[in-house]
Amino acid sequence: MIGRPFSSLSSLLARRAASRMGTPMSSLGPLGQVAAVDMSVQFACFAVAAALQTEKFYDISASLTYVLCVLLSFRAGGRSTRCKVNSGLVIAWALRLGSFLLWRVVHDGGDSRFEKVKMHPSKFFVFWAVQAVWILLTALPVYLSNSKPNTEAELEEGLQRRGKEKVCWRDILGWSLWGAGFTVQVVADVQKRLFQADPRNKGLWIQTGLWKLAQHPNYFGEICMWWGLFLSCSTTLRGWELLSVASPCFVAFLLLRVSGVPLLRKAGLKRWGHLQEYQDYLKRTRLLVPLPRRF
Repeated sequence: MIGRPFSSLSSLLARRAASRMGTPMSSLGPLGQVAAVDMSVQFACFAVAAALQTEKFYDISASLTYVLCVLLSFRAGGRSTRCKVNSGLVIAWALRLGSFLLWRVVHDGGDSRFEKVKMHPSKFFVFWAVQAVWILLTALPVYLSNSKPNTEAELEEGLQRRGKEKVCWRDILGWSLWGAGFTVQVVADVQKRLFQADPRNKGLWIQTGLWKLAQHPNYFGEICMWWGLFLSCSTTLRGWELLSVASPCFVAFLLLRVSGVPLLRKAGLKRWGHLQEYQDYLKRTRLLVPLPRRF
């Protein structure tokens, strides 16, 4: 029941976006419609955020855009168990992470990433544009898989030709990997918030729980989830669609090389780099995978 109004809204947004571009809705195709909704929502949210000079709904807007795009692609294609599960997993991840980040930015009074840019629309716009690309690329395997034909004849033909419409070992393995990643991310987020909420830990870095085993266990969980979804979706993807393996690769690259680890490492060294204990922590603790420490 919840999905119906969201699905109708996503279709309406796609039609509006297509009309603004002077392009018939049907000519965009399922993926084009998803891209149109994605860009329309993010740029509209940017306009409001820039006018108010606030970043407080930046993350939650991404979560809701994910929901709209997933439901739009689902409506365009098949209703297989694979599509239902993968769509549900993306929505669960988006709403959980979005609500957590919204609570954090409200609780903390802001997001330090935007302190110097939200007053400058051109610089602020870059963050929203990157987020629009992020939304499209990260869930691309799910959008493509969802957009597969849904007529009974086509499904039957697909079953006879390759036997891929039923749940298979790649689905089970992919969903298991997603579940493990989701669990790690949730536990890591909760542990860090509890640590930061304790006044005794003011000015310290977390090195307990999963954070005792890895410097960025939450990023490990994120990467696992997207690889798991690609693994399941790859069962039905064909030809150029398999290039959507760029999705989990893009997530890993962005977190490990661009906006995640490098920024946190720089901030950590600036704050605690003069402490030998912090240097020892970096040397003995794995960067990503929460496994026992190196000695």
